[in-house]
Amino acid sequence: MKEFFKVTDLEHTLKYSAVFPNVGTEFITLHEALGRILADDIVSDINLPDFARSTMDGYAVKASSTFGATEESPAYLTVKGTVEMGKPAAFSIKSGEVARISTGGMLPDGSDSVIMVEYTEVIDKKNIEIYRSVAPGQHVLQIGEDLKEGNNVLLCGQKLRPQEIGLLAALGKDSVKVYKKPVIGIISTGDEIIPINNMPDKGRIRDINTYTLSSLVQKAGGIPVTYGIVGDDFDALLEKCSIAIAHSDMVLISGGSSVGTRDLTVEVLSSLPDSDIMVHGISISPGKPTILARAGDKAIWGLPGHVLSAMIVFGIVIRPFIEKISGLSPQYKKELRIPALLSRNISSAQGRIDYIRVRLIEKNGIEWAEPVLGKSGLISNLTKADGLIEIGINTEGLDKGSKVWVIPV
Repeated sequence: MKEFFKVTDLEHTLKYSAVFPNVGTEFITLHEALGRILADDIVSDINLPDFARSTMDGYAVKASSTFGATEESPAYLTVKGTVEMGKPAAFSIKSGEVARISTGGMLPDGSDSVIMVEYTEVIDKKNIEIYRSVAPGQHVLQIGEDLKEGNNVLLCGQKLRPQEIGLLAALGKDSVKVYKKPVIGIISTGDEIIPINNMPDKGRIRDINTYTLSSLVQKAGGIPVTYGIVGDDFDALLEKCSIAIAHSDMVLISGGSSVGTRDLTVEVLSSLPDSDIMVHGISISPGKPTILARAGDKAIWGLPGHVLSAMIVFGIVIRPFIEKISGLSPQYKKELRIPALLSRNISSAQGRIDYIRVRLIEKNGIEWAEPVLGKSGLISNLTKADGLIEIGINTEGLDKGSKVWVIPV
């Protein structure tokens, strides 16, 4: 049997993401912006707030009027009036005076702080006593304390969460420039693959990968477009790949678990215009026989046919490429890893990174990572795993009780 590939290490493979350009940009309404990635820096064109405002219900006051006030020796102050919400006060505050104010109200001229209502007691309509002193600026948002005019407040490449949406609303941005969602073409290959609504004959299986990969693409922020099932035929696969690459920003070809079908995928990818095979195997398990090719300025992946391998390759390798072309800046990539203790010994082979399926189980307040055992072909085992643990390339295994980091799936 001829030599099939020389594997590339994971770190080197991930660096190839820099080769591929970001997708284009578009303007969308703020209502549509959740989860999208900014394509421009956002500069504040106002001070926020643009007036000094109270952060508490209480009384606006000149701080010096409260100095020395205690429960044993309260200060007596005159109520000048009430600040109406949404309006500036029609009066100013002098020493010895206060104004009733609600949270968010504008401080009257002459006041510089707010004393909480909890530390006051009404004597009559015109007078109160206070039991605590306040410092200048206490319980007050100053002009520009939240956002200053002319400052960058959000950066290009940042994913918009609800809190960023709120900030944009505060700036009056009803539309925003974002990167387009990348379109990811998905092709399933193999003479044994049939549509899921067909009953498989002996030796055939339903097309699991199209649906699994489509869901993973959506979760990664892309738009999946499926191109159906292609048998192990050079001309048919070349035609389908040509169509997919013309209408997508990236293409995923799932299938090719045998050496022969992998060779077919490589031959097809090599036959595409302006193409190059960049990676012909990655030093990870499962997922070693992964192919990365470039056609023009677009990435095409040849994934293992087994769904577990395809899922792991997607999460570890392909998702970062999708995030890159989506415009996501590295500083905003958030990889959640859950600390746990390993529930049993796990062996591993040096020279590759192993990914082991685990379920999380809490016992006596301790989080344990329990390997999900079973043959690799058992599809039902996929639903039992909460995540993966990584065993390093130079590690022969991990002992029971070792601290591990679980990558949620």
